[in-house]
Amino acid sequence: MRSVINWISYGPNALLFHFADKIGDEAFLACGAIVAALERHPPEGLVEFVPAFTSILLEFDRRIVPDPRLIVPQLIAQFRGAVSTKYHAGPVKEIPVIYDGQDLERVAKHSRLPVEKVCELHAAIVYKVYLLGFSPGFPYLGDLNPRLHTPRLSSPRPHVAAGSVAIGGEHTGIYPVESPGGWNIIGHTGLKLFDPGRSDDVEGMFFLRRGDRVKFVPVRK
Repeated sequence: MRSVINWISYGPNALLFHFADKIGDEAFLACGAIVAALERHPPEGLVEFVPAFTSILLEFDRRIVPDPRLIVPQLIAQFRGAVSTKYHAGPVKEIPVIYDGQDLERVAKHSRLPVEKVCELHAAIVYKVYLLGFSPGFPYLGDLNPRLHTPRLSSPRPHVAAGSVAIGGEHTGIYPVESPGGWNIIGHTGLKLFDPGRSDDVEGMFFLRRGDRVKFVPVRK
């Protein structure tokens, strides 16, 4: 974690803390430790918190915390204490993937690699689930091999099938539900990442959670 934690007021009810300068192992573990600390010991008046790659947003109930800025020193101390303890990343979850995506050739051409090499490099990494967003259960996965970084499509598609495995810039991810999308589709999985009927517990609906790790397992057609 960076030596100085920067923060700004994010409207009258919220605070935004920046705890790292760039994404990577240090930021990933720091965020996990901070999230775990907030779940164990939430500050009084906390409504919700939203973790991101290198920052975390905290929203408060102003009836309980009229001026969140006054508790910034308390929060920074809590974050520093959390990061100083040993935090272990979540389990590695295997996801089967068939590399047959409509943009696979485009990624190969951009990367100046054979299609087979693109698939090999993509499946070689144990990815970190930095956050879920965009659509229910959509995982932002890193750290993608720099050779595979590929710009998003100039115009998003109106329909991307659920289970599509894709690359967008320096990240890879999986579309959990059918939705519009501008990432490069390189394959698909039959695994359900979001299933409202899987559990009465909200978190049980999601196969992946922030802090998990992911290993893609190639499957032949």
